[in-house]
Amino acid sequence: MDRATFEAALTHDGFEIVSISMQPDAVNPEHVHPFDARVLVVDGAMTVNREDTGARTFQPGESFELHAGCRHSEAAGSAGATYVAGRRLPANRR
Repeated sequence: MDRATFEAALTHDGFEIVSISMQPDAVNPEHVHPFDARVLVVDGAMTVNREDTGARTFQPGESFELHAGCRHSEAAGSAGATYVAGRRLPANRR
């Protein structure tokens, strides 16, 4: 998926859009978010290890979703990772 299409869908669905870069081989240890997230990798690679599905590495153009409260960790590849994320509080917290 291309970035413009992804961002248009985020806006349509009421997500706040942020762009984030991780340094090469950076790791965000296991954590949860109070918001739903949709993520599109735009450069580099990012491995997400989710409590419900295990680890998967995402390349540029690939996207994934995390629901609020989903325990996960994130690791950038050897070239780092840049991604666009949409964040939206779950319906019962808006």
